[in-house]
Amino acid sequence: MRIHTTSRHFKAHPTLVEYAEEAVGRLAHYYDGIIKGVIILNYEKPRNSLKIAEVNLSVHNATLTSVAKTDDFSKSIDVAVEKVLVQLKKYKAKLHSKDRIAVRRVRQKVV
Repeated sequence: MRIHTTSRHFKAHPTLVEYAEEAVGRLAHYYDGIIKGVIILNYEKPRNSLKIAEVNLSVHNATLTSVAKTDDFSKSIDVAVEKVLVQLKKYKAKLHSKDRIAVRRVRQKVV
């Protein structure tokens, strides 16, 4: 899986980039068909300083996206990764259910 990190309106610290890439890299443990991961870090309102993390995963025939807004980048990254993990598990379950139906059809034709 290729992981690309982008920071908008600021220069992200290397430890923050490393943390984000490691968090998205852990998703490969749940599904090995992830083609590309994109992390976009952004912030709003310099006074209140809302930190935004957006995670986009490219898988076969789909793109999974999640956005999280909190007061800290690490929290935002964690929340966004958890959201996309739920989507990834649902996508994987849907793929397995489609495969089971195809296998049942083949078995019925053979019998």
